[in-house]
Parts: sequence; structure tokens; C-alpha cells
Amino acid sequence: MSIEAIRGLGLPSDAQAYLCGPASFMDQLSAGLATYGLESAHIHTETFGAAAALTPGIAAVSVPPHIPAGPPGPGPEVQFARSAISAPWGPPSESLLEFAEACDVPTRWSCRTGVCHNCETALLAGAVRYDPQPLEPPAQGNILICCAQPTEAVVVDL
Repeated sequence: MSIEAIRGLGLPSDAQAYLCGPASFMDQLSAGLATYGLESAHIHTETFGAAAALTPGIAAVSVPPHIPAGPPGPGPEVQFARSAISAPWGPPSESLLEFAEACDVPTRWSCRTGVCHNCETALLAGAVRYDPQPLEPPAQGNILICCAQPTEAVVVDL
């Protein structure tokens, strides 16, 4: 896939683009789509490559869970029940998975390596929205933390 191939398709400038792949591929194609005229808010990316998955209970955790670095976020409170960490949601995290990683909360994921639903986690309280929407929803009472964002205070079973 290249920006030249996309130009040949006549992609409308208000289209939504979803990119999955290695970082270098997504960086090049994202820049090309922006040059082509797509708004950055319409370009959605997810790393899909050789990053290692975290597996609590198997992989050693070298840093204990903690409040994320930097100023507190402006969003709703996120509580990781098992890790006894609670902090307000906010940038730069775009998902609960990224927020958990910023707090060094152990969690499973494999979406970045091509296996979906490994990050499925129980939502003990609160509500989330998805961006992007998952193709397959999680089981009742669970959330996919890789694309979930809190819409109110949440308690996650991590």
C-alpha cells in the first residue's frame, strides 16, 4: 500500500482511514494521507508488529504500579482494583491499555501483535466508549482496554 495507490483510488478528502501495521509503514502512510488532504482526526492507527505482549504472572514486572507521570488528567477517575492505583484519565493516553501502561499496571494484550480479545478485562464499575469500535464486542461485563476510553469514573479488574 502506498499513497500513490490511494491517489489512484480517488479517496474522498473527508474519508476515515484506519491503518494497522509496523510503525514505519503507518508513519509514511499517515504523512501521505495528511499531504493528500485527510484531516489528522480522520487518520486512525494501531501498531501491528513485533512488540512483545505483557502477560501477568509469567513476565516479571520490574516497576511497581504507580500514578502516571506528569500533571493529573482532566477526565474521570480510573481505578485499577487489583493494583490499588487510582488516577484521573487524561492525555497522552488514548486507551485504558495505554493508561495502564503509563501506570505500570500489569495487563495482557496481543492486539499489537495480531491477536484480538487478549486484553478483555472485567469492568467492575462505570462506563466506557470505544474508539475505534471493536469488530466483535467483549463478553457482557467486560471491556477491551486497547480501544476503551472512560466516559465516567471506572473500576477495572487490573
